[in-house]
Amino acid sequence: QEKKIFMVQGPYPIIRHELRARGWVERKLPSMGRQLVQHHPLHYPWLPAEEEEQHDEDPNSIHDLMSYLVRDRLPNFIWTNFLDATDHELLQQDNVVNHYARVDAFTTKEGLCLSLQKLPWIEQADPNTFFPRCYRLGIMDEREAFIEDFRLTAARSLLKLALEEAGDTPVRTQKVPKSAKEAGRHRSHISHPKHSTARPGSPLYPELVEEALEVCEQHLGVLRHQDIDRSTPSPCRTCIDWDRFLQQYYHVAHEGAGLVLTKQQQKQCHNLLQHLAEQLPQLDMEGKLNVWILKPGAESQGKGIICTTRLEEVLQLAWSCTAPSMQMGRWVVQKYVERLLTIFGTKFDIRQWFVVTDWKPLTVWFYQDCYLRFCSRPFSLCHLERARHLCNVSVQKWYKTSPDQDPRVPPDKIWSNKQFQEYLAQLGQADAWHQVLVPGMKAAILSALRSAQDQVRFRKGSFELYGADFLVGEDFQPWLLEINSCPTMSPSSAVTRRLCANVQRDTLCLVLDRKDNPTSSTGAFELIYKE
Repeated sequence: QEKKIFMVQGPYPIIRHELRARGWVERKLPSMGRQLVQHHPLHYPWLPAEEEEQHDEDPNSIHDLMSYLVRDRLPNFIWTNFLDATDHELLQQDNVVNHYARVDAFTTKEGLCLSLQKLPWIEQADPNTFFPRCYRLGIMDEREAFIEDFRLTAARSLLKLALEEAGDTPVRTQKVPKSAKEAGRHRSHISHPKHSTARPGSPLYPELVEEALEVCEQHLGVLRHQDIDRSTPSPCRTCIDWDRFLQQYYHVAHEGAGLVLTKQQQKQCHNLLQHLAEQLPQLDMEGKLNVWILKPGAESQGKGIICTTRLEEVLQLAWSCTAPSMQMGRWVVQKYVERLLTIFGTKFDIRQWFVVTDWKPLTVWFYQDCYLRFCSRPFSLCHLERARHLCNVSVQKWYKTSPDQDPRVPPDKIWSNKQFQEYLAQLGQADAWHQVLVPGMKAAILSALRSAQDQVRFRKGSFELYGADFLVGEDFQPWLLEINSCPTMSPSSAVTRRLCANVQRDTLCLVLDRKDNPTSSTGAFELIYKE
């Protein structure tokens, strides 16, 4: 009569306990409920069966008696792993449900990629300032755009490598042959002393820097819209042999081959990169090795993700990994954040929770606690295996800590945000958390939600808890990687055991207690946006 009947599907003992403590009665579905949890594709396979079972009550308990009495009543509150669009049609109007329909517009890699492409048409925001550029390989135009991006990034990377080597290693001035000196009286550019980055016995590519300069100059012109009134070809459609250029770039970037550049070219590289930085928000974070990350468009838990530095590998892998029933369009390729902040030489990312309690008007609550996830091996762009580059707990649980890992990395590979703030203070960057990281994460989340708002099927009475994953750049800027529906609540450490329990309790405070008393506590949730 008080409409306090709830149903929980999935491994959520905290939710069940908190609702019972509030006087709610559980409607159990012993067969169908268990079947849905076990066989739904989003069921948590890493959670031991006994952990799901251990919270079941004694058959003779008062809770089971009450559950039996309400077996024919529709639940007023539903918390489940997953609820698809058809399930929503069966719900009563006044039910409270922990999911919205069609959120794949921002909770899948493919959906987020597409939604953020539309962001500049929705508001004055540039996704390139917080989301590493991303392409859907199954869409021909996007695949062509990725190929062009890869080539342009290689050209920029080459300029960075040339400047780095010329500045960081002893400069060797090549002896100019007598015939060349004589020719230099008529062609002065030949007589400039040249800086060589060659290692003994490695090949030199005297034309490579000049070609990279030409490509980048043309690209800068396009970025500045200098091509509006005249027909300017794409920088990647010039007369350069791109297959040869990329092969030579690979030799320089990954195999230690040398470059030859003049003093004049060195100055050109420096100036050109400065001008490009004004136009390209990701110029700094993209690094100089042109690493990209290939991801299945609708998978989670790090499944199928591969890092690579070769264009042909990206395209081949996308085709070879595609099952006959699966289109190439389900794959996305994204620029890897090469210049990232590491802790004790190890890569980490941030899992940040937030709740949407309404889509019309859009209402977003940001959780003030979060946690960091570490990799098992030291960070290196020369080794692209998953243990060094994928921070997902579901990936890292399969790897033992590397012997060369810094012993200060926590054994369970988890830190709280409080521990991270203490670390930042030790670096002399105590303000970075509240002044750069948190505002950046909030802005990225809001932009992602607004970009997908028209795609989500809105329903009054619903809410949803999400987990956003961020990397941190060397400049402490957060980069949004993905947003997860149904973020795991299964504890993998002492930190997550505490924080996951807290965020579930505070979510119930937010969506239930606040309905009866608008002044009641929302725990660590902070209202950051209401349209």
